[in-house]
Amino acid sequence: MLKNPNVYDCSVIELPKIENRAGNITPIHPGINVPFDIRRVFYSFDIPGGEARGAHAHKECHQFLIAASGSFEVVLDDGMNKRTVLLNRPFYGLHIPPGIWASEQSFSSGSICLVLASEGYSEEDYIRNYDDYMLYVNINSQLGGGVI
Repeated sequence: MLKNPNVYDCSVIELPKIENRAGNITPIHPGINVPFDIRRVFYSFDIPGGEARGAHAHKECHQFLIAASGSFEVVLDDGMNKRTVLLNRPFYGLHIPPGIWASEQSFSSGSICLVLASEGYSEEDYIRNYDDYMLYVNINSQLGGGVI
């Protein structure tokens, strides 16, 4: 984990777009376009318009979110600062390092949120309660960063 990560450590990355009149394609290469090795891929869909998802942080896992279709906002929170990022093009992704609270909201109807993750699923990696997250952030900054 980054030492005391903040919302400005989250970056929007433009992915390559190969244009063709028959349709465009965006290749994704771990370690090149995405700043980590990809160990898990999943996507959320059939989300009712205006609904919210996510609302958690990870201790170890990096995530890279892409609006594969439609649009949504990602609210990033480091315990001190908040930042909102709009994802609405399938050739842009948002890198979220571990230690950042993130929630997705304001989904457009028919949107698809594609997530590339640096780790396989582990319930122990999730912080799902905001009060627990704030405790984690405070302990982590007192210890000077790193994994607890």
